[in-house]
Amino acid sequence: MAGLLSKDTTLSYKSGSVSSFTVIEDLMEVPELGGDPEKVDVTTLSSSVKQYIPGIRDLGDLTFKFLYDNETTTSNYRVLRELQEANEVVTFKVEYPDGTGHEFKAYVNVKMDSAAVNAAMTFTAAMSLQSDITVTNPTGP
Repeated sequence: MAGLLSKDTTLSYKSGSVSSFTVIEDLMEVPELGGDPEKVDVTTLSSSVKQYIPGIRDLGDLTFKFLYDNETTTSNYRVLRELQEANEVVTFKVEYPDGTGHEFKAYVNVKMDSAAVNAAMTFTAAMSLQSDITVTNPTGP
């Protein structure tokens, strides 16, 4: 059985009337995508065991980690800060090396991570979801 290396996984975005996605460089970590539904208790007084039905899924915030780059006007940090300051819902897409993707709409919030001696500077972009996460499958065989 062959596995899939996470190398070349990307996060991209599009906003406004733009039709194509733009990759955000220097992505280091992608969070889990998806969520479990809440359990809604439907146990009655005549039930002999607890019974549940699936409720609404809480996908929480998605937190992506990036290598900090603030050297150019198109750097990853500046791009994400501008998206945050625009305070608009943006469409994001995570794409894996095999072409499988996950798309979602979210507000973005950027914060610098802690700094340490002899460590790379990083920052975190937290996505506050405004839609479900949809899966796009590769068009290969």
